[in-house]
Amino acid sequence: MTTLLVPHRFNGPPRSGNGGWVAGALAARLPGQGLGRPVTVTLRRPPPLETPLELTATGRGAVLSHDGHPVAEAVYAEQQLAPVEPVTASEAAAAEERYAGHRVHPFPSCFVCGTARRPGDGLRIFPGPVQGERVAATWTPYESSVAVAWAALDCPGGWSSDLEGRPSVLGRITVEVRHLPHTSERYVVVGEQRVLDGRKTHTAATLYGPGDEVVATAEHTWIAIDPEEFR
Repeated sequence: MTTLLVPHRFNGPPRSGNGGWVAGALAARLPGQGLGRPVTVTLRRPPPLETPLELTATGRGAVLSHDGHPVAEAVYAEQQLAPVEPVTASEAAAAEERYAGHRVHPFPSCFVCGTARRPGDGLRIFPGPVQGERVAATWTPYESSVAVAWAALDCPGGWSSDLEGRPSVLGRITVEVRHLPHTSERYVVVGEQRVLDGRKTHTAATLYGPGDEVVATAEHTWIAIDPEEFR
């Protein structure tokens, strides 16, 4: 049986995996390793940590399951993703000081955006507001993989919405990784809110390299939750 395990290091909420990392790790198991073509992953339930999840290939993609219940489903996507407009690295660096998570954070130990994570352990991507109702941050990877690239595009979408007043978790994410980011190179990640629909918030995020090159881009659906249920 083929399995995928989510190490505790890659948590989002304290007891479950970061949605972007888990989705990217699943996408990387598809033919083509999730590179050069958009992949959509739908998260059906919080991914458990340190637990072997059964990985099953399907006619369209792959499914992760636990105790017979689907955890995440991946399929190749046909849609064209619209990148978020870029900002400069200096604007993004200044925006990090305005990151709302410095004041209130639903999950401060999150691998991607948690303020409690040490440099070199979590990604410490702190997207703050910039002009045009977007958020932005800089990011210099210390490791590079499809799963880490997806993770870097996860939380900046969430923080473009009101995570203080409307805590949410990732329900669906579509990502196109054009190429993997290089370690020790400075990138800019930009997120924006697009549509509110009841408990759902639709957002997007784009990872930019030098010269405003699109390295990877994402669109997300977030589901409003009570964070106490995830602690």
